[in-house]
Amino acid sequence: MTVSSIRKRLLVVGATALVSALALTGCSGGGDTLAKQYGNGTTQNYISGDGAVTEVSAKDRKDTVDFSTKDSDGERVSSKALRGKVVVLNFWYASCPPCRAEAKYLSKVQAEYADKDVQFIGVNVRDQAATAAAFERTFKVDYPTVLDADTGTMQLALSGQIAPNAVPATIVLDTKGRVAARVLGAVDGTSILDTLVSDELKAS
Repeated sequence: MTVSSIRKRLLVVGATALVSALALTGCSGGGDTLAKQYGNGTTQNYISGDGAVTEVSAKDRKDTVDFSTKDSDGERVSSKALRGKVVVLNFWYASCPPCRAEAKYLSKVQAEYADKDVQFIGVNVRDQAATAAAFERTFKVDYPTVLDADTGTMQLALSGQIAPNAVPATIVLDTKGRVAARVLGAVDGTSILDTLVSDELKAS
């Protein structure tokens, strides 16, 4: 896929188009959508976004995403410490089939930028530590995970921003901590995410 064709999939939006966050309950991003899927004969119990990409132009980015929490190893993870880096937040849980399908692509892009100013953070919205850890071993996830089911810290940090209204969802923050892009649904390859991360590195 060329950068040109990737760009055709990117929807540039202004600050006025930013949507309010919806609380994530499991993989659900909204009852109406779930009902529609059921009406279409689908019995899955999650909202599986279609992989649509939303990109926010630099001039329309205003508010930073601020958070301070701990990862599953007890290490502090904070937006303040990550300033100056491109941050990729991936919202997932272990039994969500699209989350499992996209894991290898996330890992490949993370490995590509391992020695750059890029930090991947997994945000698990449902599981406890043992379940999350088993997923990470199986899919060789080599970046920190925040267990967000009990506190909702990471989800609340995006309130008023382009929110992770489905699971999986991947949000890219620029080096100033502002939302630059969102992939709503599974990342279905490395090209788009690679382009989004690369663009933010070049712009910094």
